[in-house]
Amino acid sequence: MKVDRMFVETLGSNPESEEIVSAVINLAHALGLQVVAEGVETAQQLQILRSLGCDLAQGFLFSRPLPAAEVVTAFGLPISA
Repeated sequence: MKVDRMFVETLGSNPESEEIVSAVINLAHALGLQVVAEGVETAQQLQILRSLGCDLAQGFLFSRPLPAAEVVTAFGLPISA
């Protein structure tokens, strides 16, 4: 299940966002799903997401978008077809 960037971008400045993200994470885990937060841009956002039990994160904090071929070079990850 994905947490929309709209909620991630206000983590740390809007208590309601943290409550919503926490509820989404808890619901997903109760359903046996993993959670990925999109739009993570700051270390503070990542820290809050970790404290809430978020499983995965994606965003500019880690890397700008890359063509698939560059992922192998940049991160040493295999690309599956």
